[in-house]
Amino acid sequence: MILAIYGRKFEDKSIPMVNLVIDELEKRNANLWIYAKFHDYLEETLNRKIEAQRYEKRADVEEKIEALITIGGDGTILDVVSEIQDSEIPILGMNTGRLGFLANNSKEDVIRAIKCIHNGQYRIDSRSLLEVSSNHDLFKENNFALNELTIHKKDSSSMVTIHTYVNDHYLNSYWADGLIVATPTGSTAYSLSCGGPIMAPSSNNFVITPIAPHNLNVRPIILNDSNTIQLKIGGRENEYLATLDSRSVTITNETIITIKKSAHSINMIKFEWQTFFHTIRNKLLWGRDKRN
Repeated sequence: MILAIYGRKFEDKSIPMVNLVIDELEKRNANLWIYAKFHDYLEETLNRKIEAQRYEKRADVEEKIEALITIGGDGTILDVVSEIQDSEIPILGMNTGRLGFLANNSKEDVIRAIKCIHNGQYRIDSRSLLEVSSNHDLFKENNFALNELTIHKKDSSSMVTIHTYVNDHYLNSYWADGLIVATPTGSTAYSLSCGGPIMAPSSNNFVITPIAPHNLNVRPIILNDSNTIQLKIGGRENEYLATLDSRSVTITNETIITIKKSAHSINMIKFEWQTFFHTIRNKLLWGRDKRN
């Protein structure tokens, strides 16, 4: 079993869980590759020597590993997505964060999750990505997102105006604090907090969700991801922010952004006891109303 590990700094309360992950992997004689900076952090934080090879970038491990384990929250997985790109390396998320819709393996799941990985008892959950292009070459080669593209105002109380087209047909001009175009995976992230709907990962859709729209009759809209969406930016100011998952750039009133479904996807590792419906029911506390 050859695995890579990538992670972020975690709180002290997560140390027992992270120790358990390392213990279980070592018990099964896993051949580990650990992201170099995270390897140093682990040995210092856990106060233990971890036998592993170190890597700096995807190319160091792409042809060697069977899967990649992230230690952190959903943001850690978003970091990894921009790194592994189209390599199709399966990702297993160990959750030391909060909600964890993607990194949904808690301390209680560690032992059986690693046992299943060792025995090959898992399935691949393929997650679609969105891809952006623009007249200003905004995100270079990292022009894709697992969650969403967001346009929002910058350093001003003035709203942004976003003229939106679907397959070159005019949809709407959004006067708002911003606009989100999300994948099904991203429907449980920023879009959800702005009143957007929850979409199952296999639904093959985009959702366009306005952020604090000026017109209260404007609502989120779901589109099949075979459509191409174009955004033309305007407003009283001349600088706004475009955010692609965790990466942000400054845009201006001359910016035109085109969004389509990416040709490649991201592979998440899931187990027999994990379903999307179980995850949202658990994370959103459905059915736990104390009045019932």
